[in-house]
Amino acid sequence: MRILLVEDDESIARFIAKGLGESGFVVDHVTDGLQGFNYATSTQYDLIILDMLIPRLNGIDLLGELRQNNLTIPILMLTARSSIADRVQGLNSGADDYLTKPFAFDELIARVNALLRRPPLQTGLIIQMAHLELDVVKRQITSFGKRLDLRPKEYVLLEFFMRHPNQVLTRTQIGENVWSLDFYHESNVIDVYIGILRKKIETKDLKLIHTVRSVGYIFSEQADA
Repeated sequence: MRILLVEDDESIARFIAKGLGESGFVVDHVTDGLQGFNYATSTQYDLIILDMLIPRLNGIDLLGELRQNNLTIPILMLTARSSIADRVQGLNSGADDYLTKPFAFDELIARVNALLRRPPLQTGLIIQMAHLELDVVKRQITSFGKRLDLRPKEYVLLEFFMRHPNQVLTRTQIGENVWSLDFYHESNVIDVYIGILRKKIETKDLKLIHTVRSVGYIFSEQADA
């Protein structure tokens, strides 16, 4: 899943991005409200973590702009202000949750996961295809009823494929959604990870990840995909 982090404090941003990355999330980080608006309205995110005191367009104003543009994505507000009035202002402006600095990362990740499992999720809590079953809440994938042992990036890549079945996905789309917006397009990391996934999820009689020559890949049960 992909998260937009809007935070101008570089040390806090590094702390959050590192922890979320280690938890299997893809994080795009921007440092001001105008950048936040541009990213949020031009890229599909699963959640936004938004600091209240950011330059150019503060968090409350950015939150209002996003909601006025019918962006219904969950938004978690961060702030050093702890008064009830500040919390009420953030929630009344359209925030889904509120976290006061300083905070423990365990609390942040718990709130992120809670927001991500709130209904309605666009693709449901369980995604099934062939012998694979992805549990969005537990962030687990099983194959023939047995849990797959996947590294974080392997999970994110497979989740991206399972959320976009029977669609031709370009290498750029895969790279930017599974790694980041600054993904190096000439890297062979996609091919390496797809090779690993194929060994873990495919059988002799069923291929799931099909190469589309000169374009990318398609995740499908169809033999002629």
